[in-house]
Amino acid sequence: MDGPFASHVSEPSAAPPPATVSEAPRPTSPESASEWVAKARAFCEERVRPNLRTWDREDLIPDDFFRAFGDAGFLGLTIPKAYGGQGLSTLEFARTLEELAAGSGAAATMMAVDLSVAAMPILQWGTEDQRQTFLPKIARGTWIGAFGLTEPSVGSDSQHLATRYRRAATPAGGWVLDGSKMFITNAASSEVVLVFATSDPALEAKGISCLLVRKGTPGFSVAQRLDKMGIRGSETMELVFENCHVPEDALLGKEGQGFKIAMTALEGGRIGIAACSLGIARAALEETLRCLPRPAEDWQRSAVARMFVDVEASRALVEKAARLRDQGSDFAGAASAAKLFASQAAFRIASRGLDVVGRSSFDREGACQLEQLFRDSRVLTIVEGTTEIQELILGRRLLGR
Repeated sequence: MDGPFASHVSEPSAAPPPATVSEAPRPTSPESASEWVAKARAFCEERVRPNLRTWDREDLIPDDFFRAFGDAGFLGLTIPKAYGGQGLSTLEFARTLEELAAGSGAAATMMAVDLSVAAMPILQWGTEDQRQTFLPKIARGTWIGAFGLTEPSVGSDSQHLATRYRRAATPAGGWVLDGSKMFITNAASSEVVLVFATSDPALEAKGISCLLVRKGTPGFSVAQRLDKMGIRGSETMELVFENCHVPEDALLGKEGQGFKIAMTALEGGRIGIAACSLGIARAALEETLRCLPRPAEDWQRSAVARMFVDVEASRALVEKAARLRDQGSDFAGAASAAKLFASQAAFRIASRGLDVVGRSSFDREGACQLEQLFRDSRVLTIVEGTTEIQELILGRRLLGR
């Protein structure tokens, strides 16, 4: 968190009066107000902002919202046009996701998971039959995807999964899953879950494969729904697999490629979560400026100045990572840096905003939404790889193992 601010030094009497907060630089929207960014802004004003309090209070985003989300084309942003999507670049996706997250962190997170770590691995690793089966429906929003890696006792150490798979001893072949997954976004709504399991824990990463498990598959159930602190409305649940039989063609990629599929997906997913973090950071700054009583004190001016710099620095890192990916360059380090900085910046800004605005910002039913943004921001340093994991990734890239 920010340390104590330096004492204000009075200016000579002949100098112009200090600027008010309202005269300070404003948090900028994405550089290029593309068609999709403008569309996202309009969609949020019409369909998101009026419902934010209700979604947060009830911890539920209704199905009709996602139908509208899909009808508007947002659930196919990065899916190629050949599969019914919009075919946007990573940069255009990040800018659009920033705008959506500024409206609702929960809705943006659900979309980021659906596209970044569900649809994109199917596009990259799937057979043509798998792509044709899943991608057009995900692009239309009629199907939602989920990513099943984390387990009740396995988080960052994803080489040591407890969920097991084996070949089915039946004439039809296929695979059998046993185990559970925890903290899974889109769990109940998803039509397909990418489930990562091991054939033998002793093999660690080399024993992990990825299976596409459809809703309604015998032996597959959705268990407890978690009552979260933030990103409420975005469903987060436990998945259970008990003698769950899936067909032979449910395997994504080849046997033993699951760990690589997961890590590759998370590298791209970090750009999405960084863009969500940027959107929440920007919203927290905008809400601070809106709710801050005037005239402002000098310490408040200093605080919002630091918030502004955090937002702009976050955007630079997010867009650098997105551009590198679009160029086909190594973007993994840039994605980790963007996710590391932007997620921490979102939490810093929301937390400092509560200090700057004061008592009115703590009221859950009040006009100021900083309290909700603070809760939403907290999870961002954890998902898609914790702060410590991003530091480890960057440290190894800089210094070697």
